[in-house]
Amino acid sequence: MRQKREKREENHRYKQRIKEQVYRFGLNRNSHGPSVPFRLQGDTLHNHSHEPHHPHGEAQGHSHQTHLQKKFKFAVLITFCVFLGELIGGIWSNSLALLSDAVHVFSDAASLLISWLAIYLSTRPATSSRTYGYHRAEVFAAFVNGVSLIVISGWIFYQAYHRYMSPTEIKVTGMFIVACLGFVGNLLILWKLHGESHGNLNVRSAVLHVIGDTLSSVAVVVGGAIIFWTGWYPIDALLSFLIGGIILFGAVNVTKEAVHILLENSPRNADADTVATHLRSLEPVKDVHDLHIWSLCSNYCALSAHVVVDENTTLAPDRILEQIKGELQAHFGISHTTLQLEQVACEQAGNLLCNAQHS
Repeated sequence: MRQKREKREENHRYKQRIKEQVYRFGLNRNSHGPSVPFRLQGDTLHNHSHEPHHPHGEAQGHSHQTHLQKKFKFAVLITFCVFLGELIGGIWSNSLALLSDAVHVFSDAASLLISWLAIYLSTRPATSSRTYGYHRAEVFAAFVNGVSLIVISGWIFYQAYHRYMSPTEIKVTGMFIVACLGFVGNLLILWKLHGESHGNLNVRSAVLHVIGDTLSSVAVVVGGAIIFWTGWYPIDALLSFLIGGIILFGAVNVTKEAVHILLENSPRNADADTVATHLRSLEPVKDVHDLHIWSLCSNYCALSAHVVVDENTTLAPDRILEQIKGELQAHFGISHTTLQLEQVACEQAGNLLCNAQHS
């Protein structure tokens, strides 16, 4: 009984110190820069912060997304035309390499349509049921694209094996002309999407489709020249193996990255241990716990944590939070943070401070 009474008294004294500290921080706010809203909840200070609301910035972002959608419309149109040309040319010339490339181009068209849809969804505002909006649509689209490419590469390998074992005659002239036209079409798409894939997994997966198909077109052109000069038809099957390998390599990388985000793993540039060590080096941070880091999409990372600060610090809570937020943004690219300031760690206060978060 005596121990319980002493523990209650200790917690009561701790609450009084926190309230006095909050009052003192409130008086001194005018000397510590811009204010960040916080509230006293039990014995802890909470802050939820993210990038400031900038109407001009949002307008620019929306304008860029609209511009990107127009580029994807153009890319889808050209890709579909290339697909029809290579499909007809592949059937007419009896070239498996050209037909494989046509299948790849068709997957390009599908991936571009999915990416286009994901870009549109990402511009829609958050709702009460989807509080983060549709940022994950980008990652899901990349995952679907990656898996579809893995399946397509398997089909190409299967067909190439049978074609290699039983080579057939190919109409080289038609194969060569159609492959050249496909190459030009893919170059147009790459030119249109140039510079848009940086920091966007969805766009990067779509661009990878087009790059792979461009290389495939080059391979088919080279293969057509070899058959024309040497009459060695097995090169058609060997080129199909090469095309399948190019597709598979890019697909596996994109799929792995999409799964990494969908499983809410820590971003590759923001390991939890590294982030915690960096935060503990800041003044007046004493410890960090309950640290969680995840990505909503390829360019939007979030973090939540309990931060234990020195009870004798003279820095205002808003100043501490702004400092931590700035460090996370500058060093790890984390723009969305939810932080809880404490002056005694949860376990040191009899777990009273964090019950609300863990119950």
